[in-house]
Amino acid sequence: MDLQSIKNRFGIIGNAPALNHALNTAAQVAATDLTVLIVGESGVGKEAFSLIIHALSSRKHNPFIAVNCGAIPEGTIDSELFGHEKGSFTGAVDSRKGYFETVSGGTIFLDEIGEMPLGTQARLLRVLETGEFIRVGSSKVQKTDVRVIAATNRELIDFTEKGKFRQDLYYRLSTVPIRVPSLRDRKEDIILLFRKFVVDFSERYKTTPVQLDDEARNLLINYPFPGNVRELKNLAEQISVLSNQPLLSANDLRKFLPEKNLNRMPVLAGQPHGEFANEREILYKLFFDMKKDVTELKKMFLEILQNPSLAGTAANFTKESLINDFTVNGNEQHHLIQQNVNQPALIQPVSANNQPVLLSNDDIQRHEEIEESLNIMDKEKELIIKALKKHKGKRKDASADLGISERTLYRKLKEYDIEE
Repeated sequence: MDLQSIKNRFGIIGNAPALNHALNTAAQVAATDLTVLIVGESGVGKEAFSLIIHALSSRKHNPFIAVNCGAIPEGTIDSELFGHEKGSFTGAVDSRKGYFETVSGGTIFLDEIGEMPLGTQARLLRVLETGEFIRVGSSKVQKTDVRVIAATNRELIDFTEKGKFRQDLYYRLSTVPIRVPSLRDRKEDIILLFRKFVVDFSERYKTTPVQLDDEARNLLINYPFPGNVRELKNLAEQISVLSNQPLLSANDLRKFLPEKNLNRMPVLAGQPHGEFANEREILYKLFFDMKKDVTELKKMFLEILQNPSLAGTAANFTKESLINDFTVNGNEQHHLIQQNVNQPALIQPVSANNQPVLLSNDDIQRHEEIEESLNIMDKEKELIIKALKKHKGKRKDASADLGISERTLYRKLKEYDIEE
């Protein structure tokens, strides 16, 4: 089956190269019984790819079941997947078949595989390697013929390094990996998808499809869409319901977009988009703010050095006034000022006999040439540490605050050897 036929059959919209590559891979691997690992952010449509693989395989007339590993409690997931015997645990009033037994001959889709407990991972590995499993509370080995397709929105290789996911299971699952692109990586498809969703809604409820002007389309294309296609569909339906006019401007569209995500959008025209552009934007802003504050601080101290009579006035500065003067972006970056705020000796140089020292113009010139460290890697590491501390180690919130993806944050933690 050619690529366009697959798109028509399964309702796939878009022509982005990354999407086409993922679909071609799914079509090629469908005819085999190889295990497939589908990787992609939440909302990109990973389950749709599992359905495509099953429907194009020789198992298409046999059962297909999707299991969300993150939605099943740890104490019952073994029973759900592999079954249990009567009396094997409290509440087991009857024997029960598990999914691997009932779906034998078909396909099982294990979504959010990264949330599976380590004990269950060991049982799954045995099924993948030998086709054997044992019900909970039983000693009888049973056989099953199930094709496993797994999916995750996490980087499992990072989980294996932290002992949260078995390395042998990771390599067994990822026989054929398929990476489904995020909506940010297929911007050319955003307007096509939006139009599809609003037309479907208008046909269902007999209304006029909402349209966007040029500025609104540009705003929509550059919006980060952390929820991907799922978020875009919800947005299209929300606009269709709540909009009072058929043609939306950029200002009208902004009312429907979360402010938090709007702040993460690139603001400089002609600059590259994506997570790396966001990283640079954060660092540039930090450097400019720091440079401005340091320049003001140096200017004040130079005035005191040139006019010693100002030292007495400076000594009367209160701690609160200095803190307010040197607050950066609403964050109290002032611990050094707090330590020295009432120490005039640190403001004006003195000689051995406690007399004020008047500095020459050469001394002042040398002082002006001293620059603070602006090493980009040091500042980036410092930002990441502050974000993690601010969000109490929650990577998802920290990466959102920094304006980068979780994947990039994981890479930076490893690169800078930051311990959480």
